[in-house]
Amino acid sequence: MNARNARLKGNRNEHRTMAIFEASGYYCIRSSLSAGIFDVVGIGKTDIVLIQVKTRDWPSSADVEAIQAFCAPPNTRKLLHRYRDRVSLPDVKEIT
Repeated sequence: MNARNARLKGNRNEHRTMAIFEASGYYCIRSSLSAGIFDVVGIGKTDIVLIQVKTRDWPSSADVEAIQAFCAPPNTRKLLHRYRDRVSLPDVKEIT
């Protein structure tokens, strides 16, 4: 897979994650440059979700450590969404 196709697939999966949370009442914002730790931020009535979206593989241990070290308010959940080929819903892990 070339870099352009990989980027498009990643973008598509970020939008899939947003659709899941928007259906549950969250307002979602996507980091289009993905230069930060999180790809999607969801703001709900009672909490905030910070989500890193991956395609195929889980993030590296360095990425997980960066997520764990990120200082966030107490009502914030830090999540990993991993999309596998031909599977409609992501595998989800919560990072504490």
